[in-house]
Amino acid sequence: MASSANSSISSTFRAGSLCGALSGLLIALPGLVEAFTGETSATSVPLALAPSFALPLLTALHLRQGPVAGSLGKIAAPVNLIGLGLFGGAAFASNLVIFYLDEDVVDETLTGPTIPALIGSAAVFAVGCALFGAVMIRARVFPRVPSWGYAVVLPLFAFLTALPDSLFTSGLHVLVGGILMWLSAALWRTAPGVEHTTDPNRIRV
Repeated sequence: MASSANSSISSTFRAGSLCGALSGLLIALPGLVEAFTGETSATSVPLALAPSFALPLLTALHLRQGPVAGSLGKIAAPVNLIGLGLFGGAAFASNLVIFYLDEDVVDETLTGPTIPALIGSAAVFAVGCALFGAVMIRARVFPRVPSWGYAVVLPLFAFLTALPDSLFTSGLHVLVGGILMWLSAALWRTAPGVEHTTDPNRIRV
């Protein structure tokens, strides 16, 4: 029974890790390309899909640190999941729908509750990332650098990603992708069956 449970947990962690690494790549690589080309159809597609692959990562991160996350962790995880879902929907629409519309059509479309809804989605995502990042920092299960990055950089990313394309926004995409890949690599090392020479609840950088 214990072996079966460990196998299930291991599969969850590794699936989350792989999805998180893919999400990071789908954010970082287009950001790197856009530093030279600006936004294109080829870079818009992966950016639209990236948030969906971050959902399994977030779930696995929460499961991994859940025993030491405390009551704040029980609040931060669902807020972050909801925010990621909302932000992911906005990113999908922006990169695969709005990107292909003429500016006049965009101006006519982004009226009424659309802009407040987009801002609200970014706000929920930013709050969720800040809370979940704070839980990771306090729990000390994952490396400190990407934990702080998750708490600080991702909330900024929620709003600054809407700025016109520049080296700054491209660098921000690369940084966010790197944070997700770092956390994914740390999560992979926690799968049952991986030997730990120190405290099993602590992952070294």
